[in-house]
Amino acid sequence: MKSTVEQLSPTRVKINVEVPFDELKPNFDAAYRKIAQQVRVPGFRPGKVPARVLESRIGRAPVLDEVVNEAIPAKYIEAVRAGEVRTLGQPEFEVTKLEDREVLEFSAEVDVRPEIELPDLAGLEISVDDVETTDEEVAEQLDELRARFGTLTGVERAAQTGDFVSIDLSASVDGTAVEEASTTGLSYEIGSGQLVDGIDEAIVGASAGETKVFTTKLVAGEFAGQDAEVTVTVQSVKERELPEADDEFAQLASEFDTIDELREDLRTRLGRVKTMQQGVQARDKVLEILLERTEVPLPEKVLEAEIENRKHDAIHPFDHDEAQFAKALEAEGRTLDEFDAEVKEESEKAVRTQLLLDTIADKEKTSVNDGELTERIIYQAQRFGVSPDEYVQRAQQSGQLTAIYADVRRGKALASVVRGTTVKDESGAEVDLTELFGADEEAPAEETQVTEEAAATPAE
Repeated sequence: MKSTVEQLSPTRVKINVEVPFDELKPNFDAAYRKIAQQVRVPGFRPGKVPARVLESRIGRAPVLDEVVNEAIPAKYIEAVRAGEVRTLGQPEFEVTKLEDREVLEFSAEVDVRPEIELPDLAGLEISVDDVETTDEEVAEQLDELRARFGTLTGVERAAQTGDFVSIDLSASVDGTAVEEASTTGLSYEIGSGQLVDGIDEAIVGASAGETKVFTTKLVAGEFAGQDAEVTVTVQSVKERELPEADDEFAQLASEFDTIDELREDLRTRLGRVKTMQQGVQARDKVLEILLERTEVPLPEKVLEAEIENRKHDAIHPFDHDEAQFAKALEAEGRTLDEFDAEVKEESEKAVRTQLLLDTIADKEKTSVNDGELTERIIYQAQRFGVSPDEYVQRAQQSGQLTAIYADVRRGKALASVVRGTTVKDESGAEVDLTELFGADEEAPAEETQVTEEAAATPAE
């Protein structure tokens, strides 16, 4: 077999392959066996029909078609490996010459990873927010903890923000009932924002037994984007009573004996969260600098696939009904053109990010061990609410295990750049992010979470 690689652009090549027929003998043998199972010839058992008898009965063309269809993908892979071509996505094949018993020639156009010249990042310095935990923030965390142990008590007064109400709902559009918007006995916390716009304003001030009517714009379902008349009836009003913030509560809600110890623990936890936020901020700023300073050509087909994948995910909740999706966008004050522009911009950034981090990973010779891959799988499984075994099974079925490996590798590559960056807070003090990004060759578990969003794999 002979093959040549023709560079069509920085991101696309044409691979020309020439295969002598004597190399196709295994393909012919397989084709005869396959066809022999499908063709019934008197005097021969299924699968035992000789090749010459098969050809005399069905002709040579079906055999050649089977051979060509099976041989081209395999020979293409051989050519890619021989030429060390870093392909992206699926190739477009074209048979350029087929001379029976002589030669098969075909070409394959495919996107490839472009050559990227990395910028010099020596001496890179960025600034992140200060870490400061206030007494008000600690008090807010303590109140949230107290709310978990609160009790609901019925009250004989008008509903207020923060109360829990039991409500009946119904809605109509131009006199037509909206079935999916009707319910009875729904428990709702006023001010939580978990229902339609306008409901909080309607309920506040209403007492048990009162009915209110308001208008809102629906964002999903058959009537997405249209104004609906909503009727809400308050059945009961309850307020949440919080336990006293004292030592007894500390012993009930935590492992601490005193409320002061509990407050100090909450302060420490808040500090950890803010340190994590510093790490995310540092990661994002470093990535933005990398993208600004690096020219990354975009492979056309890979970008198209990423755009299509994002649009598919956006319209999927609407049963792929573009009209309903457009109405939902209208309800948000957006147009389809604006949505398309946003998706294109986000897709371009995503693809550029992947290619850039892959290049850094190659330069740094970044590898991923079994432990790191397992950590990512467990983390992702928890996000989707499934067991690690089920997540791995799904990933195998969808062919995503390679993508998971690539995500971890890219995350490590980005972390290596962050580790080499001087990070200071707004006060001018140097920030130590070793706990998040490791030191030199270290790669702590937190790095998986901090770098995940920036290392998500685009559609290929």
